[in-house]
Amino acid sequence: MIDSVTKKSGQNKTTAAAWRFYVVLAVIVLIYLGLLARAAYIQVVEPDMLKKQGDLRSLRTLANTVQRGSIVDCNGDRLAISVPVETVWADPKMIADNNALEMTEHWQALADVLGQDVDRLTKRVSRNPRKRFVYVERKVSPAMATYIKELKIPGIFLRKESKRFYPTGEISAHVVGVTNVDDKGIEGIERVYDQLLTGVGGEKQFRKDAKGRKIEILSVEEARPPQDLTLSIDQRIQALAYRELKGAVAAFKARSGSVVVTNVNTGEILAMVNNPSYNPNNLANTATHRLRNRAITDVFEPGSTMKPLTVLTALEFGAAEPDTVIDTNPGWMRLGGRRVSDPRNRGELSLTEILVTSSNMGTTKLALSVPKEFLLDKFFEMGFAEDTGTGLIGESPGMLSDRSRWSKFELATLSWGHGLAISPAQLARFYSTLANGGIKRPLSILKTDKVPEGERVLSKYYTAEVLDMLEHVVNEKVTNAKVDGYRVGGKTGTTIKAVAGGYGNDYVGTFAGIAPLSRPELAVVVMINEPGGDLYHGGEIAAPVFSRVMKGALQLLNIAPDATRSAALPKAEPQVENSQKQAAAVKGEVKEQANA
Repeated sequence: MIDSVTKKSGQNKTTAAAWRFYVVLAVIVLIYLGLLARAAYIQVVEPDMLKKQGDLRSLRTLANTVQRGSIVDCNGDRLAISVPVETVWADPKMIADNNALEMTEHWQALADVLGQDVDRLTKRVSRNPRKRFVYVERKVSPAMATYIKELKIPGIFLRKESKRFYPTGEISAHVVGVTNVDDKGIEGIERVYDQLLTGVGGEKQFRKDAKGRKIEILSVEEARPPQDLTLSIDQRIQALAYRELKGAVAAFKARSGSVVVTNVNTGEILAMVNNPSYNPNNLANTATHRLRNRAITDVFEPGSTMKPLTVLTALEFGAAEPDTVIDTNPGWMRLGGRRVSDPRNRGELSLTEILVTSSNMGTTKLALSVPKEFLLDKFFEMGFAEDTGTGLIGESPGMLSDRSRWSKFELATLSWGHGLAISPAQLARFYSTLANGGIKRPLSILKTDKVPEGERVLSKYYTAEVLDMLEHVVNEKVTNAKVDGYRVGGKTGTTIKAVAGGYGNDYVGTFAGIAPLSRPELAVVVMINEPGGDLYHGGEIAAPVFSRVMKGALQLLNIAPDATRSAALPKAEPQVENSQKQAAAVKGEVKEQANA
């Protein structure tokens, strides 16, 4: 019996040992299968995660930033450059790990130098202790950076960046524009050519070992350097124009003003200034309206500066010749129940006298002597319903109706510069076209190596005749537009600003002129908006500015005086162009309508 019990006990022990073996074996198998499953999941189903973790430990990227390209004037003088600065940033985790906030005096000193509230500063860097990067202040001066570095606050660091600097300040602000804190262009040339000026930084990707040594270079992306831009602007003329404009706006208590100077043969803009302006190096407290380039964004009725175009239209159609005399008696007329008149009865006027006296009656009769379509086409051909081609952001195409029905009164007012609205740049483009013999070219804010071909829109012969007439305007009527030593031609414009429902009480005074007339080189347009004093006529407030700007520009460009020369403008023989041939067929009928 004892043997039987012993034998049974031995069997139980064997059974228990076998059971434990199989349990352990099953556990091992399960663990092995689990490991295999996990390995398969990681390597087959989700391999990117493992790769990512490995890359975080060994993969590094070294970026090579590039500074923004420079903007220079036509002579190479810098208008916008990038200068090295430093940016203050914080590592909240490092600040928390080192209990850096206990250095209260240091934080107060940091806040003081940055002009910030110390409580707001410390809250910002301690709001999330797990973050590794927070901007404290962008682009501080070198002196501030040195001071901050000496504070030695754990978790406060400096990183190198670049900051845009504009040496000419407010003088060229509207043309050059400005960048934001991230060095992205937001106005002017800076915005239009942002991509070219920015460039692309280089990048090197490599792998390192546990000791931080480079063991493999994976890729190298070369930097694409930014481009420098050369503008057509001549900073000498730009500064001169701005000084004269600023003085005039202040003297006449005007709301604003603009000056545009162009090379009539290339379409290059040599100066484009507005007042008020702004300081692009410090935009703090700068009103938004100061940022816009009024020379291209703001439009106005050009008034009598359009009368040379009306005269040209009549000449081009064949309704008049340079020696034509227009009877303006009795000094007024009614068109559709509305009155058109001159200040007094001027009787019979030559085309030159029409421009010298700025006769509304004279230009009205000339406008009504040509077909409506011909007159309107000439205005459209001058580019008064399109931008000037500068490519600048915000440029207005102006306002000129393309409707089919025009009353005689509306055509009359159009002939003396009402019923349309254009920018100073558009007016400068028209006078450039007039000055170069009738070829319309786009205006360019960039220096051009090749003169654009352009489009002939006016006869060379008749433009020369009208330039002679405009010289009489300056010599006989607007003498304060004269420039000593030079033959000058130009026309004034004085308009009442339109308001809802009609016209208000504010004026715009304009003068547009050309010199030297023996060989035209420059066109200058001066616009004074809402003068606040007793003087408001273009000849009183804009012409003197024109004279000083034109004189300075001619001298700066070493353009020889021509006033003493007896030689007149070269004139081509009058030619009947296709449009004139087509118009000649209905000329008699139109004349009868005009006399009716």
